[in-house]
Amino acid sequence: MFSSACCSLQWQQFVRVFSLLSFKMSLKTVGTAVTRTLWTKGNRTPPLARCPKVNRLSTACRVFAGGKQDGEKTKEQSCSSDSTRSSAGDVPPRPRPTTGGEKRPEEALGATGVTGVRRRSFTSTAAPVDQRSHLWARYNDMKRMVHELIPPGACNLLNSSTIYANNEVSLAGVDIYGFDYDYTLALYSNALNTMIYNTARSFLIEHFKYPEGISKYDYIPNFAARGLHYDIQKGLLMKIDAFHYIQPGTVYRGLSAVPDDEVLQLYGGTYHVPLQQDSGFYGKGPKVKQFMDIFSIPEMTLLAVANDFFITNDIDYDPVHLFKDVSEAIGMVHLKGYMYKWVVQDLNKFIQRGEETEAVLHRLVSHGKKLFLITNSPFSFVDKGMIHMVGKNWRDFFDVVIVQADKPHFFTDCIKPFRRLDGNGDLRWEKIKSLDKGEVYKQGNLFDFLRLTGWRGSKVLYFGDHLYSDLADLMLRHGWRTAAIVPELEHETKVVSTGRYALNLTWLQALTGLMERLQTNRDPDSKQVFQEWQKEREELRVMTKNFFNPQFGSIFRTCHNPTYFSRRLCRFSDVYMASLSCLLNYDLSYTFYPRRTPLQHEAPLWMDQLCTGCMKTPFLEEMSHIR
Repeated sequence: MFSSACCSLQWQQFVRVFSLLSFKMSLKTVGTAVTRTLWTKGNRTPPLARCPKVNRLSTACRVFAGGKQDGEKTKEQSCSSDSTRSSAGDVPPRPRPTTGGEKRPEEALGATGVTGVRRRSFTSTAAPVDQRSHLWARYNDMKRMVHELIPPGACNLLNSSTIYANNEVSLAGVDIYGFDYDYTLALYSNALNTMIYNTARSFLIEHFKYPEGISKYDYIPNFAARGLHYDIQKGLLMKIDAFHYIQPGTVYRGLSAVPDDEVLQLYGGTYHVPLQQDSGFYGKGPKVKQFMDIFSIPEMTLLAVANDFFITNDIDYDPVHLFKDVSEAIGMVHLKGYMYKWVVQDLNKFIQRGEETEAVLHRLVSHGKKLFLITNSPFSFVDKGMIHMVGKNWRDFFDVVIVQADKPHFFTDCIKPFRRLDGNGDLRWEKIKSLDKGEVYKQGNLFDFLRLTGWRGSKVLYFGDHLYSDLADLMLRHGWRTAAIVPELEHETKVVSTGRYALNLTWLQALTGLMERLQTNRDPDSKQVFQEWQKEREELRVMTKNFFNPQFGSIFRTCHNPTYFSRRLCRFSDVYMASLSCLLNYDLSYTFYPRRTPLQHEAPLWMDQLCTGCMKTPFLEEMSHIR
């Protein structure tokens, strides 16, 4: 299967490699070779090439395809070295390189994905008359190459139902499957966020006596995104990367963006935030809070709205008090049971894709797997939701059911004992000596759970949506396999699958490589050209960010770096997916293999990329001299 991680990575590697190529190489040869080598006519996935002779970088793998009327296709693959290439009579001759006298095809104006960026008419077919013309000629050669590099159908390869691997996991070795409930077994509609926001806003006005003017702010569905950080003392919502640096252009005070110059001034001339001192391992403060779960999106929106009201009306306030009041108002929605009541009253409105949850549980049990549930939600709420999705006998699927577990303390403390609930949901008083199927238990701790069940190590795979509360301690302390549920993947893979995004990102990477290669030109004309390129690069970065979310962009990327959320996702989850139903696409003996991505000091050419189903790297002969 050709995963989105592989697709995205390989396009970036291609452009990076081509930025280092000698521009004496014919553009016509590049376009023809890419089309012929990578993509068979009519195919939507790259051909699988198995080459027994991969000991030379000059090895060329050629794939031929022919179509049949009934939709059938025949393929012939040929792998030969330079010494044997001429003997293959069915190999078409290589196209003749373009000479200086031949006219290059005109570059399409207003190409998709590069609108708003100034385009140049220089071409490298004529000898450069000055350094400025020479740089723009290289620029246009690179842009033309980018347009020729992306094959038709390349953006239709991503599938939001894919399971992505951070670590190698074999399902054949997994005997026990554990689950969280909220946003894992039960996926909720966006209508729930609106209800949480509206009710917490009312609490803020009625209970905490905030101004009535705040009620005029309706919920903004696409304003905030999961994984953002909030500076409690400064009242700023922002996105931070894996190296603890703020992404420029993603800092908001209220509903307004804070200029980058002001951000630098607020943080002492740097974008760096010392999160380990200000936020702690679980991202809970005291100075900076990270919002890691989907339930926190209404809270971020309410914080932004309340800040905006005070600022626009020139009312003096303390951001620290505001943060505590909003947090408490959001907490009241959950603690007072409002959310549970809404969902139970209209299960069809709030719970989505329940039939898929039933299919997953039925499949696992039919293959002899043991299942357990550990959730912070109360039993009455879980029971009604599971009956709606699975049926009255839903507990027959699970060997152990634990509610109101108080995660993450359930995984770290060994103080609270298990207590059994009777058929009416009332607590029993007897000491728990075993965890029995068909019973429901409250609270407890993981240490007693391990002692009573004996379920340890990598034979256990636990699914959850919260990277800290559900997954972190299980992976770091207890060696369980972990799977993160990331519903945002469905939207993000759709964005990445668009041709406009692919072209924007590829050209951004190509332009960056061009600037890196030619930065040794220090004359005044070159510096002026580089300033224009840098401006275009910033424009492309903003455009790429806006594809996902106009305020904060992708939850996985800050420009070229992973986000702090993305780094935690890779650290605390072996695999991740958009929903639990993704399991239905895989055999229960399937092994998930992470893609080997080159480190910065490693060469971008890998034999496992050449001889597996991953994207093939063309032009080995031409690139063999690159170091």
